[in-house]
Amino acid sequence: MTTHQDIQGRWGVILGVSGGTGAAVADAIAKDPGLNVFGLHRGRYQDRADDIAKTITAHGRRAEIHKGDAGTWQGAQDGAKQLLELAGPRSVHFFMHSIACASVGDFTGEGSFHPRQVEKTFDAMAHSFIYWTQAMLELDLLAPGARILALTNPLDDTLLHNTGLISASKAALEVYVRHLAMELGSKGHRVNMLKFGTVMTPALKHVYSPQALHELEENHKRMIPAGRMCTVEEVARFISILCGEGVDWFNGALIDFSGGMTIRLLDLVLNEGPSGTSEGTT
Repeated sequence: MTTHQDIQGRWGVILGVSGGTGAAVADAIAKDPGLNVFGLHRGRYQDRADDIAKTITAHGRRAEIHKGDAGTWQGAQDGAKQLLELAGPRSVHFFMHSIACASVGDFTGEGSFHPRQVEKTFDAMAHSFIYWTQAMLELDLLAPGARILALTNPLDDTLLHNTGLISASKAALEVYVRHLAMELGSKGHRVNMLKFGTVMTPALKHVYSPQALHELEENHKRMIPAGRMCTVEEVARFISILCGEGVDWFNGALIDFSGGMTIRLLDLVLNEGPSGTSEGTT
């Protein structure tokens, strides 16, 4: 069994590492600033988890990618203990909460949310952020000046039907970030939240048909001022910057990396016709 006596160095912890943003960030932080990576995933995409482990080791860093439910209190307790055995105390320089496990639907009417769906969504996408922070503090896993990062999306700026539960859990997550930033700031740790828009991920390609994906991308080209969607690689590169020096004054911040994704919505509704051409208003 590998123990912390065998593995030395600085570690990044990523919850939700097997695909999409989590995998891209694992690649980026292994390359620069050169962190070993401890990652957890639910096991649905084991082949992708194996691939990201190979990518990390190709950068000359250690990869410990494990299967487990990180989105519960027990999962946080078990994962933190496992991490302590592998890496030792004060080894975690970066922690990112990137769990996507939520129910979609309506709050009212036929087929509205069951309490179990509400509980599971909030546990995975909000409460587990608290559970992991508590567990790492209790086991003295956080290195001096550790960066703790939560992820969110622009659904707090605008509403998208059937995503109310996701929006509510992200709102709770934002409050957790601010309170933890206040509580941990004097210890030298920094707790922030990064907001970015829709990015093309394997999960998105699994959910949508090719035609729907094409329409999604075209709509985002119209909606985002830059005329294109952001990429997971761009998000990952920015997060790797947040791990480095010179940005340690960010604390309790909601960092907008959406590219202005929602600022054109009213303009699109009022000034563009069905074809996307400007009709003008008076």
